[in-house]
Amino acid sequence: MDSLILLLPMALLMGFLGLCAFLWSLRSGQYEDLDGAASRILFDDIPRKEPRR
Repeated sequence: MDSLILLLPMALLMGFLGLCAFLWSLRSGQYEDLDGAASRILFDDIPRKEPRR
């Protein structure tokens, strides 16, 4: 019973911190362009040079 006195507030605090982090990520635009990051990995930004022989 004594462990519930410690564990319950810790669980509530961790849940609140997780909710705050999620709301911050929504407001900062982390979920704006989900398809762009998925397709961006398929394209090379810098063309590769062929090695000299």
